[in-house]
Amino acid sequence: MESFQEYMVEYRTQIEKGAIKKAYKGLMEYTQSLRTHFKNKYPDYFVSGSVYFGYMDMTYFSFYPKSLGHKKLKIAIVLIHESMRFEVWLAGYNKQVQSKYWKIFEESAWNKYHIVPTIKDADSILEHTLADNPDFRDLDKLTNQIERGTMKFIKDVEGFLAKQEIIGASDHGFFGAVR
Repeated sequence: MESFQEYMVEYRTQIEKGAIKKAYKGLMEYTQSLRTHFKNKYPDYFVSGSVYFGYMDMTYFSFYPKSLGHKKLKIAIVLIHESMRFEVWLAGYNKQVQSKYWKIFEESAWNKYHIVPTIKDADSILEHTLADNPDFRDLDKLTNQIERGTMKFIKDVEGFLAKQEIIGASDHGFFGAVR
């Protein structure tokens, strides 16, 4: 294994070349503009006040409708640096909420999106790829692709959770009060 000093020598070499610095700056500016796009186009949705820039592992911001916020769930639009892809994640506000909803999805037969195998050390409940190896030559097209995928993901999650509430209510006698 290389030492921290050896990593720093390589880091400096790469920074001096300039490509990584320019690429990272471009990615962060694009992610900021993506956040602004969602904030402007969907004023009734919550959009996080800032972008989490990460440690060159992931960069993300949250974006979600009130229907999910009331359940203490949020949507994250995530750039995974190593695999260079954009994903959309369903996550909980905290580990308790995450555990509750992970169990609901895990125990259902719903397989529309990838359910993380375990919530231990996970930041999400569901994950879906929006753009794998995105083409940054046409940022408007990329933004539209991410937006369409995100909105479909939200609609599908809302629909699934609405059905679970109806099933849960009927299982607990809500609809069967007169017997």
